[in-house]
Amino acid sequence: MIVNGSADATREKLYMSWKWIQQIGVISEWPDAAVSVLALVVAVLLGLLGYTILFKVLLRLVDRPDTTIQQTLVRRWQKPAKLLLPLLIVILILPALQFPEKLAALLQHVGGLALITAVAWVLTSTIYGLQELVLQRYDITASDNLKARVVSTQVNVLIKITIVLILVVAGATMLMTFDKVRQVGMSLLASAGIAGVIIGFAAQRSLATLIAGIQIAITQPIRLDDVVVVEGEWGRIEEINLTYVVVCIWDLRRMVLPITYFLEKPFQNWTRASADLLGTVTLHCDYRVPVATVRAELQNILAGTELWDGKASELVVLDATDKTVVLRALVSAKNSGAGWDLRCHVREKLVEFLQREYPDCLPRQRIEMDPLSKPIQADG
Repeated sequence: MIVNGSADATREKLYMSWKWIQQIGVISEWPDAAVSVLALVVAVLLGLLGYTILFKVLLRLVDRPDTTIQQTLVRRWQKPAKLLLPLLIVILILPALQFPEKLAALLQHVGGLALITAVAWVLTSTIYGLQELVLQRYDITASDNLKARVVSTQVNVLIKITIVLILVVAGATMLMTFDKVRQVGMSLLASAGIAGVIIGFAAQRSLATLIAGIQIAITQPIRLDDVVVVEGEWGRIEEINLTYVVVCIWDLRRMVLPITYFLEKPFQNWTRASADLLGTVTLHCDYRVPVATVRAELQNILAGTELWDGKASELVVLDATDKTVVLRALVSAKNSGAGWDLRCHVREKLVEFLQREYPDCLPRQRIEMDPLSKPIQADG
């Protein structure tokens, strides 16, 4: 009995499914709107199917070590293409669909806005992919990273400017699809002279900032990871944006400066031409200090540390005051961080050397006491 009941239920389901398929087949009896909605759904599904097939093929083709460029771009294109491909098919079939006039116009307008968005998305993804490809070839974390910092600064600033331009053009294009906006735009053309002057004054600061960003990208008074001294603070350039620059101070504070600051005010750039740097250590000693011995000890100290790059080392008598002589040790390092550590190391070791070997040559105060003169006696 149970078996027969199950068989009857199965036959009933098959019969209902067949009736549903028959109804689908008689598509000419459906209302035009229903047929159009079904066509839209089929178009979206076809677009998604085409997207899936296309990117499966592309990913398989670029899945090789020698196709780094293609891998990066295909990965960047995946998300925008998932919107763009179904949208293209929908826009192609929209004129043939039987929707009410107002609804058809609305769908075409929305489709146009979505197409502009998708194209802008594809362009920005392509630009970011190209940026990633360029920066992969330059290691900014290397010790000798001057070329990498040059390229990275130019690419980052120009990419940001390009992205802003794409967004502005896309936004303007989307606005121009609205009739009311076009009418307002046409009416403003009559007073273009006055409007141009007003806009020029209003946008003067913004345009100056944008031009400053372009100028810094080309002339490069600063680059990413440059060591600078600004406002009396030592730090590294951490970010260069279109309107501001972030400097990471040595104690991990962040100084945010307008980008025009680096074109209008003086500052120190310790890595403008190269990363290597000279450093000095100053010592005040007694006049009895053996300068030649201290000079030889400096060479021993530098030979025993990896912080010194072997390019420059010198010890001279910089000054002679009424109380001490001033010794200056000149040393070189491969970068500013190593230079700072090397200066501290040399200063510590020289002080230890003087304390251990020549403690009497450390600075001291001298006071000379003259004995009282004898009183002069008068002759007999």
